[in-house]
Formats: sequence, structure tokens, C-alpha cells
Amino acid sequence: MWSLQLRMWFLVTLLFGIIYALIVIIGRSFLQVGDFSFYLIISLVLMLIQYLLGPKIVEWSMRVKYIKREENPRLFQMVESLSNRANIPMPRIGIAQIDIPNAFAFGRSLKDGRVCVTSGIVNLLDDEELRAVLGHELSHLKNRDVLTITLLSVIPMIMYRIAWQFLFYGRRRDERGGNTVLIGLAAFLFYFVTNLLVLYASRIREYFADQGSVLLGNQPKALASSLYKLAYGSARLSKESLKQSEGLKAFFINDPSQGRKEVLELSQLDLDKSGTIDASELQLLRKSNIRLNLGDKMMELLSTHPNMLKRIKKLSQYQA
Repeated sequence: MWSLQLRMWFLVTLLFGIIYALIVIIGRSFLQVGDFSFYLIISLVLMLIQYLLGPKIVEWSMRVKYIKREENPRLFQMVESLSNRANIPMPRIGIAQIDIPNAFAFGRSLKDGRVCVTSGIVNLLDDEELRAVLGHELSHLKNRDVLTITLLSVIPMIMYRIAWQFLFYGRRRDERGGNTVLIGLAAFLFYFVTNLLVLYASRIREYFADQGSVLLGNQPKALASSLYKLAYGSARLSKESLKQSEGLKAFFINDPSQGRKEVLELSQLDLDKSGTIDASELQLLRKSNIRLNLGDKMMELLSTHPNMLKRIKKLSQYQA
């Protein structure tokens, strides 16, 4: 866990260092403290808005309805048991009224934690698989990576806004148009780099949450089977239904938009065609070599989640 936290906060420090560097470039180009202060204030305000309104935005976008114990005793008991095992406060439990089968966790802190499942997942997974998924989401809260990924995600947005401002509007207001274009290009370059770093942070936190679910007593085969079923469930949905997850899929346990591709990959592991991945099939994967082609490597580089075969290969190395 400490390894994840150190990586995440290192990335936060690195990305804010990039913002600071760009602000210095802007300040020196225009020699106006006002410009420097303006963008610094804008950065801080955007972070504060993201921190304060982030949970509400997720609730609204996912149509989350929080439940009480009597409304879903099965789900409530699982989360309560896993929370006690993880030694974290009991989070609020919600059901998102969307068809995409998935689960997610969010919140500003451990005390503000929320764990949600979508309406599409409730009848798709058995108890063992659902418990493994919930263990994954609670591990995100325990690892405190929900807050850091929220802070990180703000930074590329800031870079994009600065690039847009200087490339398309700055030249009109300043006779030194060349300077504004250069600053805009630098900001766009920083946007691209910081976005790659945020995607990297998103991927590594998934590995740690998978491991965290196993450490909470869940079987690796249960989590592997749940990922298989979730990919299959997403693959059956229309493109219109999948659009519900755009912009928030980094919060999900897997990327719904990659469902069809992942089903093709994971079906190769399902040797008995049972629709699940059992311990023997996971053991075979553990002994095999996974080699990604250039296309898969590029796709993973630009994705919020790890390549699914690599992810389950890593999962096969854990023991409950």
C-alpha cells in the first residue's frame, strides 16, 4: 500500500511541478505578476471545485441512489464484513441506475467513502464474485487513491485550458503573437505528457486494488471470473448505453468500452467454456507468457485500465 501511495503522491508532486514550470514561463514571457497569479488562482480554484463537487458530479452522472440495510441485506452485509476486515469506516452504499455492469468507489476521504454497484451487476455475479469486486473497490478507499486520482485528473484539464487560451485567443490580444503561440504549444505538450502520467496512475492503482481484494480474503479466481463476466456484460450493450460511462470510466473496475476486445482475450482462458475462470485455468495462465503486440501496447498506454490479460496474469500470482 505504501508503494502505491508513494507513487501516487510522487506523481501529484511531479505534475504540479510541471504546472509551476509553465506558470513561470508565462510570467517571464509577459513580465506581469498578474498573469502568474491569475493562472495560479485558476489552478487552485479548479482543484477546490473538483475536491468539493467531485462526489456530487459522480452521483449525478451515475444516478446513484444510496440504500439502507433492509433494502439490500446481501450487499450491505458484504460491504460491512469487508470494511471490518479492511479496518476502515463503513462507507455509504449506493446503486447506480445504469445498465453497464460495474462497480466503483469515490469520496474525499475514508470517512467520506462511498461504494456503489450498478443495477446491471446485481444479478450477473454470484456471491463470491460480487464480494471480490467489492473488495477491490474498498481497497481503493483503503489505499486512499481515490483522492489522489481526483487531484491528478485536474492537471491535464488545466494544461488543456491554458493551451487553448494561448493558441486561439492570446495572439489576438498581444502583439507578441509568437510568444503566446509558443506558450500554447508548450502547454499542449505538457497536457499530453501529464495525461499519460494520469493514465499510468490510473492503471497502477487497479493492480494494487486487485491485490487488496485478495488480501481481504477473496479468491483470485473469483475476481478473474468477475472481470470476465463484466467484460461480457459490457460487450452485449449498445454503443449508446456505453456512452453513460464516458468521462468516469477511470472509476470503474474495468473499462466498459473495451468489453468486446476483452471478451475475445479472456474466452481463450475459459477452456471448459463455463463462463468463468477457475483455479486450474488461472494456474495455466500463470505458467504462460503474455506478449503484447505494438497495437496492444499503444492501446494500454492510452487506457485508464491495464491490459486485461496482463492484469489477470498478475492476479494469478496472488494467493488468498
